[in-house]
Amino acid sequence: MQLPIVDDTQAPNRRLDAGVDPAGAAGPPLGGRRYAVISLGCPKNLVDTEQMLGRLQADGYRLTDSVDGADFVVVNTCGFIESAREESLGAIDEMLELKRAGRIRGVVVTGCLAERSRQTLLEQRPEIDALVGVFGRDEIVTVADRLFGGLEEQRTVFRPAPIRALADNVRVAVTPRHFAYLKISEGCDRLCTFCAIPKMRGKHASKPLEQVVQEAKMLADSGVREMVIVAQDTTYYGLDLYGEPRLRELLERLDEVDGIDWIRLMYFYPMYIDQPLLDTIAQARRILPYIDMPLQHASDRMLKRMARRVDRQAIVDIIAQIRSTIPAVTLRTTMITGFPGETESDHRELVDFVRKQRFEHLGVFPYSVEPGTPAEKLPDRVPAGVTQRRQDELMAMQQKIAFRRTRARVGSTEEVLLDRELPDQAGVWIGRTKAEAPDIDGLVYVTAQPDQPLSAGQFVPCEMVAADGYDLIGVPVGNVR
Repeated sequence: MQLPIVDDTQAPNRRLDAGVDPAGAAGPPLGGRRYAVISLGCPKNLVDTEQMLGRLQADGYRLTDSVDGADFVVVNTCGFIESAREESLGAIDEMLELKRAGRIRGVVVTGCLAERSRQTLLEQRPEIDALVGVFGRDEIVTVADRLFGGLEEQRTVFRPAPIRALADNVRVAVTPRHFAYLKISEGCDRLCTFCAIPKMRGKHASKPLEQVVQEAKMLADSGVREMVIVAQDTTYYGLDLYGEPRLRELLERLDEVDGIDWIRLMYFYPMYIDQPLLDTIAQARRILPYIDMPLQHASDRMLKRMARRVDRQAIVDIIAQIRSTIPAVTLRTTMITGFPGETESDHRELVDFVRKQRFEHLGVFPYSVEPGTPAEKLPDRVPAGVTQRRQDELMAMQQKIAFRRTRARVGSTEEVLLDRELPDQAGVWIGRTKAEAPDIDGLVYVTAQPDQPLSAGQFVPCEMVAADGYDLIGVPVGNVR
């Protein structure tokens, strides 16, 4: 099942309005038990959304094709940075307006913003029918039942972070059928001074290795061909359960799961990347030469103020080690400009670092004050105009690097995984190569040949015939699979 996605490659927050009846949902529509969902934020939040949809479907609730046909709407929110909170509040207000107009019956707010704001959100928006925190997601059916029963004695569901990560094995996919996110752990033990995630999602909690493998097999059995590994801190996997990082062993097991063609790795923290782990990635059959490793800065002074626990030289050494072990690797990273105390000298260090490292993909975010984080109390705030100028400079430089890279790929032949057909151009498909992650990187536009109909989820060998900014244009040159 494919649902519409609106995404912004320069923001951690995305909005997904899901209102399509799940493929294969049994039975006729049940009057008075219809709902829609708006899912905001990162892929980890999206997995939570899918888990809630699975539980609602199992209990007979039906996902509608639009909010207009819904009795209630679930808004799964993001609370990561200011722009994400504003988008979440905007979505909530939009749904409350529909409730006031009598077009929907109720509004249930879930996820990170609900967890972070709690009672304050209800006080500011008393028309919200229920608030469900991050770890109350598995009680969504009880919340819905209370809403339909007119019971108002409990409008909030907040649970403490579990010692073990919650299972994600009752999911209804809201991504296209051929790719899915696999969350291997929850929470984070890093205490980066700019980040509120540990307050929202608790301490790091790994899923047991066998549980992750089982969930991967379930995804493979459902038709998933690309599996994207996500966590708050992927390289930390297993430390809480086994006393040492066990990501290498997990990847070796996942590489054996039949049915999965591509395994993509996201959210690598620089620590705990070692040679055996890189050797495993390099030698794997299904693990892509793609690593997302958010670095945030390259000035030692800024890295220390951010409490990143690595310095510039260590980062340079890790990148060199990655590129040496995996020569065809695609590296994605993110940086923050305007962190409190960032001087022009710090910024120039960051610019120099990005110019030398030539990342294949890079996003830059302006620092925003996060209430309750240590950075909130740091002195020497950087003016918004200066922060924006620094972000613009970095992105302009990265754009030149990225555009040069796409032009250099013209003439190559690469395998493209097709995601969807352009709605207004029959026969033109959007896909990605190994070097592009879903929703955040560039695209490949593929035109179907008259004698070779295409469909979503197929792998198509394509010759890259032109570059268009961050994107490529490809022509099929071989058999699909």
